[in-house]
Amino acid sequence: MNTAADKYDLVLKGGRVIDPAQDLDAIRDVAIAGGRIAAIEADIAASRAARTVDVSGAVVTPGLIDMHVHVYRHFTDFGLPPDDAGVNAGVTTIVDQGSAGAWTFDGFKAYCMDPAVSEVFSFLSVNLSGTLRGCKGGPVIQNPDYIDLEVMQGFIERFPRQIRGIKGHSDSASWSLWGSVMLRRAREIADRNKLPVYVHTGELWKTDEKHRPEPRSVMEETLFFVRPGDLLAHAYSSRDDGVLGKGKPSPRLVQAVRDGVHLDIGHGVNFCFDTARRMMDAGLYPHTISTDVHGDFATHDNDSTLDYSMVGTMSKLMALGFDLPFVVRASTWNPAGVLRLQDEIGSLKVGTRADVSVLDLVEEPWEFRDCNKEVLKAERRIVPRLVVRAGRALTPTNRLLRDVMRARDLQAA
Repeated sequence: MNTAADKYDLVLKGGRVIDPAQDLDAIRDVAIAGGRIAAIEADIAASRAARTVDVSGAVVTPGLIDMHVHVYRHFTDFGLPPDDAGVNAGVTTIVDQGSAGAWTFDGFKAYCMDPAVSEVFSFLSVNLSGTLRGCKGGPVIQNPDYIDLEVMQGFIERFPRQIRGIKGHSDSASWSLWGSVMLRRAREIADRNKLPVYVHTGELWKTDEKHRPEPRSVMEETLFFVRPGDLLAHAYSSRDDGVLGKGKPSPRLVQAVRDGVHLDIGHGVNFCFDTARRMMDAGLYPHTISTDVHGDFATHDNDSTLDYSMVGTMSKLMALGFDLPFVVRASTWNPAGVLRLQDEIGSLKVGTRADVSVLDLVEEPWEFRDCNKEVLKAERRIVPRLVVRAGRALTPTNRLLRDVMRARDLQAA
Protein backbone atom coordinates (compact mmCIF):
# COMPACT_ATOMS: atom_id res chain seq x y z
CA MET A 1 0.00 0.00 0.00
CA ASN A 2 1.33 3.42 -0.97
CA THR A 3 1.32 6.29 1.51
CA ALA A 4 1.84 10.02 1.24
CA ALA A 5 5.38 9.50 2.45
CA ASP A 6 6.35 7.34 -0.53
CA LYS A 7 9.10 8.84 -2.68
CA TYR A 8 9.31 7.76 -6.28
CA ASP A 9 12.19 7.87 -8.73
CA LEU A 10 9.98 8.85 -11.64
CA VAL A 11 6.36 9.76 -12.26
CA LEU A 12 4.84 9.76 -15.75
CA LYS A 13 2.05 12.26 -15.34
CA GLY A 14 -1.23 12.73 -17.13
CA GLY A 15 -1.07 10.15 -19.93
CA ARG A 16 -3.75 7.84 -21.25
CA VAL A 17 -2.74 4.55 -19.65
CA ILE A 18 -3.74 1.46 -21.63
CA ASP A 19 -2.96 -1.79 -19.82
CA PRO A 20 -5.03 -4.69 -21.17
CA ALA A 21 -3.82 -6.98 -18.39
CA GLN A 22 -5.68 -4.79 -15.90
CA ASP A 23 -8.53 -3.81 -18.24
CA LEU A 24 -7.33 -0.23 -17.78
CA ASP A 25 -7.85 2.59 -20.26
CA ALA A 26 -7.91 5.92 -18.43
CA ILE A 27 -5.93 9.06 -17.66
CA ARG A 28 -3.55 8.09 -14.89
CA ASP A 29 -0.17 8.88 -13.34
CA VAL A 30 2.39 6.06 -13.27
CA ALA A 31 4.99 6.01 -10.49
CA ILE A 32 8.27 4.09 -10.68
CA ALA A 33 10.69 3.25 -7.89
CA GLY A 34 13.65 0.89 -7.79
CA GLY A 35 13.08 -0.19 -11.38
CA ARG A 36 9.53 -1.36 -10.62
CA ILE A 37 6.03 -0.04 -11.12
CA ALA A 38 5.20 1.46 -7.73
CA ALA A 39 1.75 3.00 -8.22
CA ILE A 40 -0.90 3.92 -10.77
CA GLU A 41 -3.18 6.66 -9.48
CA ALA A 42 -5.40 9.44 -10.75
CA ASP A 43 -3.09 12.11 -9.32
CA ILE A 44 0.37 11.71 -7.81
CA ALA A 45 1.87 14.90 -6.44
CA ALA A 46 5.07 16.00 -8.16
CA SER A 47 6.60 16.51 -4.73
CA ARG A 48 6.60 12.75 -4.24
CA ALA A 49 8.94 12.13 -7.18
CA ALA A 50 12.60 12.79 -7.82
CA ARG A 51 11.61 13.41 -11.44
CA THR A 52 8.26 14.06 -13.07
CA VAL A 53 7.66 13.83 -16.82
CA ASP A 54 4.51 15.35 -18.29
CA VAL A 55 3.11 12.81 -20.75
CA SER A 56 -0.29 14.42 -21.19
CA GLY A 57 -1.66 13.79 -24.65
CA ALA A 58 0.37 10.58 -24.98
CA VAL A 59 -0.58 6.92 -24.66
CA VAL A 60 1.26 5.08 -21.88
CA THR A 61 1.50 1.30 -22.31
CA PRO A 62 3.49 -1.58 -20.92
CA GLY A 63 6.81 -1.78 -22.74
CA LEU A 64 6.23 -3.00 -26.29
CA ILE A 65 7.47 -6.51 -27.10
CA ASP A 66 8.57 -7.34 -30.65
CA MET A 67 8.41 -11.12 -31.10
CA HIS A 68 10.44 -11.23 -34.33
CA VAL A 69 13.68 -9.38 -34.99
CA HIS A 70 17.15 -10.24 -36.31
CA VAL A 71 19.94 -8.61 -34.32
CA TYR A 72 22.97 -10.92 -34.55
CA ARG A 73 25.45 -8.34 -35.84
CA HIS A 74 28.92 -9.33 -37.06
CA PHE A 75 27.84 -12.94 -37.61
CA THR A 76 24.82 -12.88 -39.88
CA ASP A 77 24.65 -10.53 -42.85
CA PHE A 78 21.28 -9.14 -41.82
CA GLY A 79 21.65 -8.35 -38.13
CA LEU A 80 20.72 -4.92 -36.80
CA PRO A 81 22.07 -3.27 -33.66
CA PRO A 82 19.71 -4.62 -30.97
CA ASP A 83 18.74 -1.23 -29.61
CA ASP A 84 17.73 0.05 -33.06
CA ALA A 85 15.11 -2.71 -33.08
CA GLY A 86 14.42 -2.14 -29.38
CA VAL A 87 14.46 1.00 -27.26
CA ASN A 88 15.31 3.31 -30.18
CA ALA A 89 12.11 2.11 -31.86
CA GLY A 90 9.96 2.49 -28.73
CA VAL A 91 10.26 -1.21 -27.85
CA THR A 92 11.63 -2.53 -24.55
CA THR A 93 11.82 -6.28 -25.27
CA ILE A 94 12.83 -7.98 -28.52
CA VAL A 95 12.95 -11.63 -29.51
CA ASP A 96 15.52 -12.72 -32.06
CA GLN A 97 14.05 -15.49 -34.18
CA GLY A 98 16.63 -18.09 -35.06
CA SER A 99 19.66 -15.95 -35.86
CA ALA A 100 21.60 -18.01 -33.31
CA GLY A 101 21.91 -21.76 -33.16
CA ALA A 102 23.56 -23.82 -30.46
CA TRP A 103 27.00 -23.51 -32.09
CA THR A 104 26.73 -19.72 -32.21
CA PHE A 105 24.65 -18.85 -29.16
CA ASP A 106 27.55 -17.99 -26.85
CA GLY A 107 28.63 -15.21 -29.21
CA PHE A 108 25.08 -13.95 -29.55
CA LYS A 109 24.71 -13.68 -25.81
CA ALA A 110 28.09 -12.03 -25.26
CA TYR A 111 27.98 -9.51 -28.10
CA CYS A 112 24.28 -8.83 -28.68
CA MET A 113 22.20 -9.75 -25.64
CA ASP A 114 24.41 -8.66 -22.77
CA PRO A 115 25.47 -5.17 -24.02
CA ALA A 116 21.98 -4.13 -25.14
CA VAL A 117 19.79 -1.72 -23.20
CA SER A 118 16.75 -3.52 -24.61
CA GLU A 119 16.01 -6.94 -23.19
CA VAL A 120 16.86 -9.52 -25.85
CA PHE A 121 15.52 -13.07 -25.90
CA SER A 122 16.11 -15.87 -28.39
CA PHE A 123 14.11 -18.56 -30.10
CA LEU A 124 16.98 -20.93 -30.84
CA SER A 125 17.34 -22.14 -34.41
CA VAL A 126 16.81 -25.85 -34.80
CA ASN A 127 19.93 -25.68 -36.97
CA LEU A 128 23.19 -25.65 -35.03
CA SER A 129 24.68 -22.80 -37.07
CA GLY A 130 21.66 -20.49 -36.95
CA THR A 131 21.33 -18.11 -39.88
CA LEU A 132 25.01 -18.13 -40.71
CA ARG A 133 24.61 -16.11 -43.92
CA GLY A 134 20.96 -15.16 -43.77
CA CYS A 135 18.68 -16.20 -46.59
CA LYS A 136 21.67 -16.85 -48.84
CA GLY A 137 22.39 -19.87 -46.71
CA GLY A 138 19.02 -21.60 -46.98
CA PRO A 139 20.46 -24.98 -48.02
CA VAL A 140 22.67 -24.87 -44.93
CA ILE A 141 20.29 -23.29 -42.43
CA GLN A 142 17.62 -25.94 -42.84
CA ASN A 143 19.84 -28.92 -43.64
CA PRO A 144 19.06 -31.87 -41.34
CA ASP A 145 22.77 -32.70 -41.28
CA TYR A 146 23.21 -29.62 -39.07
CA ILE A 147 20.80 -30.74 -36.35
CA ASP A 148 21.94 -32.27 -33.08
CA LEU A 149 19.25 -32.25 -30.43
CA GLU A 150 21.63 -33.22 -27.64
CA VAL A 151 23.85 -30.23 -28.34
CA MET A 152 20.76 -28.02 -28.41
CA GLN A 153 19.58 -29.53 -25.15
CA GLY A 154 22.79 -28.51 -23.44
CA PHE A 155 22.35 -24.87 -24.42
CA ILE A 156 18.68 -24.80 -23.48
CA GLU A 157 19.63 -26.06 -20.03
CA ARG A 158 22.50 -23.56 -19.71
CA PHE A 159 20.43 -20.56 -20.76
CA PRO A 160 16.82 -21.11 -19.65
CA ARG A 161 16.27 -17.39 -19.13
CA GLN A 162 17.48 -16.31 -22.55
CA ILE A 163 16.15 -19.14 -24.75
CA ARG A 164 12.35 -18.92 -24.78
CA GLY A 165 11.48 -21.15 -27.73
CA ILE A 166 12.56 -22.94 -30.91
CA LYS A 167 12.61 -21.48 -34.44
CA GLY A 168 11.82 -23.66 -37.44
CA HIS A 169 10.82 -23.17 -41.08
CA SER A 170 8.00 -24.58 -43.15
CA ASP A 171 7.89 -23.39 -46.73
CA SER A 172 8.06 -24.77 -50.24
CA ALA A 173 11.86 -24.87 -50.26
CA SER A 174 12.28 -26.81 -47.03
CA TRP A 175 9.53 -29.27 -47.93
CA SER A 176 10.92 -29.79 -51.45
CA LEU A 177 14.38 -30.54 -50.09
CA TRP A 178 13.76 -32.39 -46.83
CA GLY A 179 10.08 -32.95 -46.29
CA SER A 180 8.92 -32.76 -42.69
CA VAL A 181 12.22 -33.57 -41.00
CA MET A 182 12.99 -29.99 -39.88
CA LEU A 183 9.61 -29.50 -38.25
CA ARG A 184 9.71 -32.94 -36.67
CA ARG A 185 13.05 -32.21 -35.01
CA ALA A 186 11.93 -28.76 -33.88
CA ARG A 187 8.80 -30.34 -32.41
CA GLU A 188 10.86 -32.97 -30.59
CA ILE A 189 13.27 -30.58 -28.87
CA ALA A 190 10.47 -28.14 -28.04
CA ASP A 191 8.31 -30.84 -26.46
CA ARG A 192 11.25 -32.13 -24.46
CA ASN A 193 11.65 -28.69 -22.87
CA LYS A 194 8.02 -27.49 -22.89
CA LEU A 195 8.91 -24.64 -25.24
CA PRO A 196 6.85 -23.10 -28.05
CA VAL A 197 7.83 -23.47 -31.69
CA TYR A 198 7.85 -20.39 -33.93
CA VAL A 199 7.30 -21.50 -37.52
CA HIS A 200 8.36 -19.40 -40.48
CA THR A 201 5.83 -19.66 -43.32
CA GLY A 202 6.03 -18.55 -46.94
CA GLU A 203 8.60 -19.38 -49.62
CA LEU A 204 11.98 -17.96 -48.71
CA TRP A 205 14.78 -19.90 -50.44
CA LYS A 206 15.27 -21.57 -53.79
CA THR A 207 12.90 -24.50 -54.14
CA ASP A 208 13.75 -27.84 -55.74
CA GLU A 209 11.38 -27.53 -58.69
CA LYS A 210 11.26 -31.29 -59.24
CA HIS A 211 9.74 -31.70 -55.80
CA ARG A 212 7.87 -28.41 -55.39
CA PRO A 213 4.78 -29.02 -53.22
CA GLU A 214 1.34 -27.72 -54.10
CA PRO A 215 1.20 -24.36 -52.27
CA ARG A 216 -1.86 -25.06 -50.13
CA SER A 217 -0.45 -28.41 -49.03
CA VAL A 218 2.45 -26.72 -47.22
CA MET A 219 0.27 -25.18 -44.51
CA GLU A 220 -1.97 -28.23 -44.32
CA GLU A 221 1.07 -30.41 -43.62
CA THR A 222 2.51 -27.84 -41.21
CA LEU A 223 -0.62 -28.02 -39.06
CA PHE A 224 0.22 -31.62 -38.15
CA PHE A 225 3.30 -30.36 -36.30
CA VAL A 226 2.04 -27.35 -34.35
CA ARG A 227 0.40 -27.36 -30.94
CA PRO A 228 -1.50 -24.82 -28.83
CA GLY A 229 0.97 -22.14 -27.78
CA ASP A 230 3.05 -22.41 -30.96
CA LEU A 231 3.16 -19.51 -33.42
CA LEU A 232 2.71 -19.33 -37.17
CA ALA A 233 4.79 -16.44 -38.48
CA HIS A 234 3.95 -14.00 -41.28
CA ALA A 235 0.23 -14.55 -40.81
CA TYR A 236 -0.73 -11.85 -43.32
CA SER A 237 1.90 -12.71 -45.94
CA SER A 238 1.24 -12.60 -49.67
CA ARG A 239 3.04 -15.89 -50.34
CA ASP A 240 1.06 -18.65 -52.07
CA ASP A 241 2.40 -21.23 -49.62
CA GLY A 242 1.87 -19.01 -46.59
CA VAL A 243 -0.64 -19.27 -43.78
CA LEU A 244 -3.53 -18.28 -46.06
CA GLY A 245 -2.24 -18.32 -49.62
CA LYS A 246 -4.61 -17.22 -52.37
CA GLY A 247 -7.80 -18.89 -51.19
CA LYS A 248 -9.91 -19.04 -48.07
CA PRO A 249 -8.69 -20.40 -44.74
CA SER A 250 -8.98 -24.15 -44.52
CA PRO A 251 -11.19 -25.65 -41.79
CA ARG A 252 -8.08 -27.17 -40.21
CA LEU A 253 -6.38 -23.78 -39.96
CA VAL A 254 -9.46 -22.20 -38.41
CA GLN A 255 -9.71 -25.03 -35.89
CA ALA A 256 -6.01 -24.86 -35.04
CA VAL A 257 -6.30 -21.16 -34.22
CA ARG A 258 -9.41 -21.80 -32.15
CA ASP A 259 -7.50 -24.49 -30.27
CA GLY A 260 -4.70 -22.07 -29.36
CA VAL A 261 -2.16 -22.04 -32.18
CA HIS A 262 -1.19 -18.38 -32.40
CA LEU A 263 -0.90 -16.14 -35.44
CA ASP A 264 2.02 -13.71 -35.35
CA ILE A 265 2.21 -10.82 -37.79
CA GLY A 266 5.97 -10.98 -38.51
CA HIS A 267 5.51 -8.07 -40.94
CA GLY A 268 8.61 -8.67 -43.07
CA VAL A 269 8.81 -7.88 -46.77
CA ASN A 270 5.63 -9.81 -47.71
CA PHE A 271 2.99 -8.17 -45.48
CA CYS A 272 -0.13 -7.85 -47.62
CA PHE A 273 -3.26 -5.78 -46.99
CA ASP A 274 -5.42 -8.10 -49.12
CA THR A 275 -4.33 -11.14 -47.11
CA ALA A 276 -4.98 -9.23 -43.90
CA ARG A 277 -8.52 -8.37 -44.97
CA ARG A 278 -9.30 -11.95 -46.00
CA MET A 279 -7.95 -13.30 -42.72
CA MET A 280 -9.92 -10.71 -40.76
CA ASP A 281 -13.09 -11.55 -42.69
CA ALA A 282 -12.59 -15.15 -41.56
CA GLY A 283 -12.14 -14.08 -37.94
CA LEU A 284 -8.43 -14.94 -37.91
CA TYR A 285 -6.73 -12.21 -35.91
CA PRO A 286 -3.12 -11.86 -34.77
CA HIS A 287 -2.31 -12.97 -31.26
CA THR A 288 0.99 -11.11 -31.40
CA ILE A 289 2.34 -8.24 -33.47
CA SER A 290 5.96 -8.27 -34.62
CA THR A 291 8.18 -6.86 -37.34
CA ASP A 292 10.82 -9.27 -38.67
CA VAL A 293 13.01 -6.17 -38.84
CA HIS A 294 16.51 -6.90 -40.13
CA GLY A 295 19.45 -5.50 -42.04
CA ASP A 296 20.03 -5.38 -45.77
CA PHE A 297 22.01 -8.59 -46.37
CA ALA A 298 24.99 -6.42 -47.23
CA THR A 299 27.71 -6.66 -44.59
CA HIS A 300 28.33 -8.20 -41.21
CA ASP A 301 28.01 -4.76 -39.56
CA ASN A 302 24.63 -3.99 -40.97
CA ASP A 303 22.05 -1.29 -41.34
CA SER A 304 18.53 -1.36 -42.72
CA THR A 305 16.63 0.52 -45.40
CA LEU A 306 13.37 -1.26 -44.55
CA ASP A 307 10.24 0.83 -44.28
CA TYR A 308 8.39 -0.99 -41.51
CA SER A 309 8.57 -0.89 -37.72
CA MET A 310 6.75 -2.09 -34.62
CA VAL A 311 4.74 1.10 -34.18
CA GLY A 312 4.17 1.25 -37.94
CA THR A 313 2.81 -2.29 -37.97
CA MET A 314 0.52 -1.43 -35.07
CA SER A 315 -0.62 1.65 -37.01
CA LYS A 316 -1.33 -0.38 -40.16
CA LEU A 317 -3.47 -2.80 -38.20
CA MET A 318 -5.45 0.11 -36.78
CA ALA A 319 -5.96 1.45 -40.30
CA LEU A 320 -7.25 -2.01 -41.26
CA GLY A 321 -9.85 -1.85 -38.50
CA PHE A 322 -8.34 -3.03 -35.21
CA ASP A 323 -8.71 -0.65 -32.28
CA LEU A 324 -5.86 0.73 -30.18
CA PRO A 325 -6.45 -1.47 -27.10
CA PHE A 326 -6.34 -4.56 -29.36
CA VAL A 327 -2.99 -3.68 -30.91
CA VAL A 328 -1.59 -2.78 -27.48
CA ARG A 329 -2.62 -6.17 -26.09
CA ALA A 330 -1.06 -7.95 -29.07
CA SER A 331 2.16 -5.99 -28.50
CA THR A 332 2.42 -6.37 -24.71
CA TRP A 333 0.37 -8.82 -22.67
CA ASN A 334 -0.02 -11.51 -25.33
CA PRO A 335 3.68 -11.79 -26.24
CA ALA A 336 4.58 -11.74 -22.55
CA GLY A 337 2.37 -14.81 -22.24
CA VAL A 338 4.11 -16.55 -25.13
CA LEU A 339 7.42 -15.86 -23.37
CA ARG A 340 5.96 -17.10 -20.06
CA LEU A 341 6.97 -13.82 -18.43
CA GLN A 342 3.66 -12.19 -17.56
CA ASP A 343 4.77 -11.85 -13.95
CA GLU A 344 7.60 -9.56 -15.13
CA ILE A 345 6.65 -7.76 -18.33
CA GLY A 346 3.64 -7.04 -20.51
CA SER A 347 1.65 -5.13 -17.90
CA LEU A 348 1.87 -2.14 -15.58
CA LYS A 349 0.81 -4.04 -12.50
CA VAL A 350 2.38 -2.74 -9.30
CA GLY A 351 5.56 -4.70 -8.63
CA THR A 352 6.31 -5.63 -12.23
CA ARG A 353 9.43 -4.37 -13.93
CA ALA A 354 9.19 -0.76 -15.03
CA ASP A 355 9.28 -1.27 -18.79
CA VAL A 356 7.02 1.38 -20.30
CA SER A 357 6.38 2.78 -23.78
CA VAL A 358 5.07 6.34 -24.12
CA LEU A 359 3.52 6.81 -27.54
CA ASP A 360 2.14 9.77 -29.45
CA LEU A 361 -1.00 9.10 -31.44
CA VAL A 362 -0.47 11.51 -34.32
CA GLU A 363 -3.81 12.51 -35.83
CA GLU A 364 -3.30 13.42 -39.49
CA PRO A 365 -3.74 11.77 -42.89
CA TRP A 366 -1.00 9.26 -43.68
CA GLU A 367 -0.34 6.56 -46.25
CA PHE A 368 1.05 3.08 -45.70
CA ARG A 369 2.12 0.63 -48.42
CA ASP A 370 2.36 -3.14 -48.48
CA CYS A 371 4.50 -5.58 -50.46
CA ASN A 372 2.32 -5.09 -53.53
CA LYS A 373 2.58 -1.28 -53.27
CA GLU A 374 -1.11 -1.05 -52.35
CA VAL A 375 -1.79 2.21 -50.53
CA LEU A 376 -3.68 2.12 -47.24
CA LYS A 377 -4.93 5.51 -46.08
CA ALA A 378 -4.79 6.15 -42.35
CA GLU A 379 -6.00 9.00 -40.18
CA ARG A 380 -3.56 8.38 -37.34
CA ARG A 381 -0.29 6.67 -36.60
CA ILE A 382 1.81 5.83 -33.57
CA VAL A 383 5.18 7.50 -32.95
CA PRO A 384 7.32 6.76 -29.86
CA ARG A 385 7.93 9.65 -27.48
CA LEU A 386 9.69 7.98 -24.54
CA VAL A 387 10.63 4.57 -23.25
CA VAL A 388 11.35 3.45 -19.72
CA ARG A 389 13.54 0.38 -19.51
CA ALA A 390 13.85 -1.17 -16.04
CA GLY A 391 13.11 2.23 -14.53
CA ARG A 392 15.48 4.22 -16.74
CA ALA A 393 13.83 6.84 -18.96
CA LEU A 394 15.21 7.12 -22.50
CA THR A 395 14.32 9.16 -25.57
CA PRO A 396 14.20 6.88 -28.63
CA THR A 397 16.13 8.02 -31.68
CA ASN A 398 13.40 6.60 -33.98
CA ARG A 399 16.25 6.27 -36.49
CA LEU A 400 14.70 3.48 -38.57
CA LEU A 401 11.04 4.46 -38.33
CA ARG A 402 10.63 5.45 -41.98
CA ASP A 403 7.04 4.24 -42.07
CA VAL A 404 5.71 6.67 -39.44
CA MET A 405 8.08 9.66 -39.56
CA ARG A 406 8.69 12.32 -42.17
CA ALA A 407 12.10 12.40 -43.82
CA ARG A 408 13.04 15.73 -42.23
CA ASP A 409 12.29 14.34 -38.76
CA LEU A 410 14.39 11.25 -39.44
CA GLN A 411 17.29 13.45 -40.49
CA ALA A 412 16.94 15.43 -37.28
CA ALA A 413 17.01 12.19 -35.29
